[in-house]
Amino acid sequence: MPLYEHVFIARQDLSTAQAEGLVEHFTTVLADNGGKTVDSEYWGVKTMAYKVNKNRKGHYAFLRTDAPAPAVQEMERLMRLHDDVMRVLTIKVDEHAEGPSVQMQKREERSERRRERA
Repeated sequence: MPLYEHVFIARQDLSTAQAEGLVEHFTTVLADNGGKTVDSEYWGVKTMAYKVNKNRKGHYAFLRTDAPAPAVQEMERLMRLHDDVMRVLTIKVDEHAEGPSVQMQKREERSERRRERA
């Protein structure tokens, strides 16, 4: 099955538990349609570069999935219809990166990775 990475932004006035509940809800939607979630991360409340629906901040969440295209389309459709979700981004990838995403790594770890590549 194809591999995907999803990032979505939920409204800032949700509690952390509600935002993490959205991650669980969309994971369940994916599983019901034949896909599976490889990894999920809750990145927390972050300030956005510009206002979206009159909000300056939002709860960011990240999902790595292994799912057929119809399952991903259904999940995206439900995300776009959900009142609490402001933005959705889905990217098809060749393989999932090992370990935590760049957002979850400490600054020191990121700078070490850059030195190793050079």
